[in-house]
Amino acid sequence: MPAAGARGEEGAGRYAVVGDAIPRSLTGAPGDPARGRLLVTNRQVGLCLLCHSGPFPEARFQGDLAPDLAGVGARLSEGQIRLRIVEPGRLNAATIMPAYYRTEGLARVAPAYQGKPVLRADEIEDIVAFLATLTTQ
Repeated sequence: MPAAGARGEEGAGRYAVVGDAIPRSLTGAPGDPARGRLLVTNRQVGLCLLCHSGPFPEARFQGDLAPDLAGVGARLSEGQIRLRIVEPGRLNAATIMPAYYRTEGLARVAPAYQGKPVLRADEIEDIVAFLATLTTQ
């Protein structure tokens, strides 16, 4: 599925869903867990902590609408984490989590953001790499 880039990124790649996962990296390379942690806890980019909580003692006012991220790396494979970020509606049509990489077939998208993913492929890979390190509850 083609996806247009965001913030200057052009031609984001295709991805293949296999079962309940996207087994291959969107970039062809592993992400950086340190950058991923910064994205997860950043309230201006990924906005993860608006809905999720986790082992982030420095982050105040964490959400409780979605699953706690503590131990997610023990519960899910990297491919399963990746699909949940890229296209969560594929697993749960009633989810309130946005599709951070999918750009087609979405409703209620502001005109300025149509055809653009919320996160770039490298940002998603960084987040996947970080979440995969969260193996304890």
